[in-house]
Amino acid sequence: MDRRTFNSAMAAGATTALTPFGIARAQSGKLKVGVLLPRSGVQGLIGQSCQIGADIAPTLIKDILGVDVELMNADTESNVDTARTRAERLIQEGAHVLVGPFDSGAAAAIAQVAEQRGVPFVINIAAAPQITEQGYKFVFRNFPTAIDLTVNGLALIGDLFRAVNVAPRTAVFMHVNDTFGQAMNRGISGTLPKLTNLPFRIVETISYDPAAKDLSVEVSKAKATKADFLLLVCRLNDAIILRREIVKQRWNMMGMVSPGSPGIYEKQFMSSLGKLAEYCISNNPWYNPKTSMTAAVVKQMAKQFPNEKLHHHGANVSYTFESILIAADGFKRARSTNPKELADAIRQVNFTDRVSLGGPIRFNAKGQVEGCLSACLMNKDGRAQVILPASAAETKPVFPWPDFKA
Repeated sequence: MDRRTFNSAMAAGATTALTPFGIARAQSGKLKVGVLLPRSGVQGLIGQSCQIGADIAPTLIKDILGVDVELMNADTESNVDTARTRAERLIQEGAHVLVGPFDSGAAAAIAQVAEQRGVPFVINIAAAPQITEQGYKFVFRNFPTAIDLTVNGLALIGDLFRAVNVAPRTAVFMHVNDTFGQAMNRGISGTLPKLTNLPFRIVETISYDPAAKDLSVEVSKAKATKADFLLLVCRLNDAIILRREIVKQRWNMMGMVSPGSPGIYEKQFMSSLGKLAEYCISNNPWYNPKTSMTAAVVKQMAKQFPNEKLHHHGANVSYTFESILIAADGFKRARSTNPKELADAIRQVNFTDRVSLGGPIRFNAKGQVEGCLSACLMNKDGRAQVILPASAAETKPVFPWPDFKA
C-alpha cells in the first residue's frame, strides 16, 4: 500500500466513523434482521414456536413487498442478561433492526441496548407497559400492553359467564412473578374493582416462579381458599405442572381461566396433558382467520412446516411474522438501512390487512400500536378454539369444565 492509497483508506474510515450513532451501515438491497427469541431455557418451547413466524417471513415478505430479508437468529436462553449481550452482538455483526424477544424482562433490556446504539427494535410479544413509556425513539411494539391485555381479558371473562349463564362469586389469582406477571398483577389489581359487570372478587393472590419444578404448596394454598375458579397468568412449563397438580390434589373448582398469558393455548400444553388440557380457557391476542394476510401465512406454513398448524401457535407466529413485516416495510419506505431513516420510516407504517386480531398496525407517538384485540379460546379436541367473540367462534363455550374424574 503506497502513501496515497493509505491516506484514501484513512479518509474512508473517518467517514464511516461519522455515520449516525457511530454504527457503520452498508447500503444494500437486503435488510438484516436480528431475531432474538428464547429458543432454550424455561421458555424454550414458546421461543421455538415464535421462530416459525420468523422463518416463514423472508419468502412471504419477498412476495408481498419485494424486499429481501436475511435473518440473524440469536437464542436469549430465557435469560435477561443473555438477551442483552446477544442484542449487542447482533448489532456488532451488522443487524440493521432487532426483533423479538417474547419476554418483557428481555424486551426491556434489549430496548435499552437498541436506544443506546440507535438501532430500531420491533417487539413481537412483550406486554409490560413501561417498555414504551421511556420516551424511546428506536423502540416499537405491535402487541397489547399488560393493561390492554387485562381490560380485554377481563371483559371476555364477563362475556363468557353471560354466554353460559353462570356467575362465579370468587376467584383465586395465581401469577408468575416475572416482569410480565407482575405487570399483569398490577393491571388486574387496578382494573377489576372498576368493572362492575363482573360477578366475582379475588379472595387471594398467589405468585410463583415460572421456573418452578414443583407447585404443590401453591396449589394447596389456592385450593384452601375454596374459590369458585382459578384466574391464572402463566407461562408454558409452569402451566403444565400446575394443571397436573390440580388433578393430583383433587381440586374440584369450576375451571381455569387466563385473562391473557401464554401457555394454555400452546401445542405443547395439549400434547403433554392430553385430555387434562381440555376445557382450559385463555383470553389472548390471536390471529384473524378471515384476512388475506392470514391465508398467506397458513399457505406458507404448509410449505415450510407441513406438520405445524397456525392454531397450534397462534399469536407466537402471527405477531413474530408481523414484527418482521413492519421492519421490512420501513426498509422499503426508507430505501436505506441508515438507523434513523429506518426508524422514521417504521413510524409511518400503516397496515390494514394484518394477521392478528385488531385494528390497523399504526404506531402512536410512543411507538405503541393501539387496538390489538384478544379472543376467548377454549381447548377442545386437542387444540385451542375460539369461543368468543361469537362472530369468530369455532365451537360453543363449556363452563364449568367437566369433573376431571369423568
